[in-house]
Amino acid sequence: MDKKDLIAHSPVRYFDATNAGLKDGEMGLITAKKGLGKTSILVQFGIDSLLNDKALVHVSFDQQSSNVIAWYSSVLSEIAKKKSLNLDEVNEEIVRNRTILNFNQETFTLPKVVNTIKALKDGGTSISAVVVDGLDMNKTSADDIKCFGDFIKKEKMTAWFSFTNEAADLKGTLDAAKLDNFATVAHLAAEGKALSLSILKNGEGKVSLDAKTLLMTKA
Repeated sequence: MDKKDLIAHSPVRYFDATNAGLKDGEMGLITAKKGLGKTSILVQFGIDSLLNDKALVHVSFDQQSSNVIAWYSSVLSEIAKKKSLNLDEVNEEIVRNRTILNFNQETFTLPKVVNTIKALKDGGTSISAVVVDGLDMNKTSADDIKCFGDFIKKEKMTAWFSFTNEAADLKGTLDAAKLDNFATVAHLAAEGKALSLSILKNGEGKVSLDAKTLLMTKA
């Protein structure tokens, strides 16, 4: 199997069609109510980075490492199943280039996460992409988000965040001082039995999610 096949068939290609993808040095935010599929979207972004040979740090504030690993295995399996691909050749490479970190927001702030990632880089880990899942933005200061954003910009990385929020408009998502740090904002919502990810900032249109697999697909 050619890894290019997996990249070409990555669910993230549907997101790219909205022109809302991140450039190096930028951060993005995915919002939705609890339990709708934000983690799956972040994992799809993470897998796409790994397939493109970009070492990834997955930061989770609400799941244990075993749960995060299960998400990656499940999403990879669904991608392979849709296109009848064999993942054995890429699984080892993905695991090797992925670092999972678990933190408690009550004791660990975003600047501390920056310090941890810096330590990994100083120790020889090459990092190009970060996903941050389960962080409560309401309990996170604009200064802390800016600190993280400045680091991502300086290191020319990309970073995707998730945030539990039901607002379907940009104004209801976060206050301006926090929102300014995110190049892209998208909101996931249920429309009847269908799931749809709408672009609120940077780009336009929407992406559907398969209700069963939670993979991004054509709108």
